Amino acid sequence: MPRPIVARIHPAAMRHNLSIAKQLAPRSRVWAVVKANAYGHGLSRAMQAFDAAEGLALIEVDAALRLRDMGWSKPVLLLEGFFDESDLPELAAREIEFTIHCCEQIDMLQKASLDKQVDVHLKMNSGMNRLGFKPDEFRAAYLRLQAIPAVRSITLMMHFANADDASNTAMPMAEQVRRFEAASAGLEGRRSLANSAAVLSHPEVAADWVRPGIMLYGGTPGGKTAVQFGLQPAMTLESEIIGVQRIQAGDAVGYGSRFVADKAMIIGVVAGGYADGYPRHAPAGTPVMVAGNRTRLVGRVSMDMITVDLTELPDAGFGSKVELWGRHVSIDEVADAAGTIGYELMCALAPRVPVIEA
Repeated sequence: MPRPIVARIHPAAMRHNLSIAKQLAPRSRVWAVVKANAYGHGLSRAMQAFDAAEGLALIEVDAALRLRDMGWSKPVLLLEGFFDESDLPELAAREIEFTIHCCEQIDMLQKASLDKQVDVHLKMNSGMNRLGFKPDEFRAAYLRLQAIPAVRSITLMMHFANADDASNTAMPMAEQVRRFEAASAGLEGRRSLANSAAVLSHPEVAADWVRPGIMLYGGTPGGKTAVQFGLQPAMTLESEIIGVQRIQAGDAVGYGSRFVADKAMIIGVVAGGYADGYPRHAPAGTPVMVAGNRTRLVGRVSMDMITVDLTELPDAGFGSKVELWGRHVSIDEVADAAGTIGYELMCALAPRVPVIEA
C-alpha cells in the first residue's frame, strides 16, 4: 500500500481557465505557458488540456522538442530563446519559434546555416531589467534580424514587471507600455505583451498574442483571489491522517517545540512534508482541510509529516482525508501563509508524490 499523499490534476479546470483567458482577450491568439513541466502539472497532460490554445510556450529546449514528438503541430515558442548555436538547426527543422533577447543570439543566428526559415520574437527590456534590448537598442536589433535571410517573421514582445500591482511606482505598467510603443513604432510584426496578470486585470493591453501562465493552473498572480477571477484550481494535493496524539496544556508539538498547547488538544499527523513539496516555512495557523472541515497547521513542518489541530473535529481521526491545497484550501492561501507564491508550490511538487488525473 503506497503512502497516502497524492496530487490530483484536473484537466477540466485547465481547459476552463484557458477559456477565461480567451474570453478576456477575444481578439488575441494565446500562448499557453507550459514551462517547468507545465508548472508541475505534466507536459503531456497540459498539451491535451490546452489543445484550444494557438500555441504553447516554455523555456526548455528538450521539452519543446518533446512537444513535437508527442504530436503538437501548432506553434511552439521558447521564451528565453536558444542557448547554443548548435540548437538552431533542429529548432528550425522542427519549426520551433524562439525569443531573441541579446546581441549574442543575433550573432549566432547570423552565422548559422539553416535549411528552413525561422520565426523569432524580439524582446524589449521596457523596465523589468531581466532579458531584452533596451528601448534605444531595440530598432537596431530589429534591423539586424530583418537582414538575416533565415528570419521569416519578427514578433515584438515585452514582459510586465507589475501588472498585478497598480500602485507600484518603481516601474508602472503604463510606463512600460509607453516605452514599448515608442520604441516599436513603425516596425512591422505582431505584438506580444500580456502575461496572466495583464490578461486578468488589464485586458486593454492584449495585443496579437497573450501569454497566460499561472492563471491556466488556477493560481492568481495577485490583485484578487483565483475564485474572484473565475479560475478553478488544477491541482489538489491530498493525504490522510496517519496518527493521532492527545496532548495537555503546556505540551509542545514538533521540532523546536515552537508550538505549545494552551489547553488540552487533539493533534493529527498528516503524511506530507517539505520533501513532498509542502512549504517548510508554513507557520502555525496555515489552513488545512481535514474530513471536509477547515482546520490549522500546528508545529513545524518536517520532512515527511505535518501536524494539524483536530480538537474541534470530533469525527476526524486515523485515516481521515486531508486536503493540503486544492478546491477547498487554495494554493495561494497556503503560499501566502508561508511567505511565498502559488507558482513555487506548484513547481516544487516532489517527484515522490504520485500524480494522477482526476
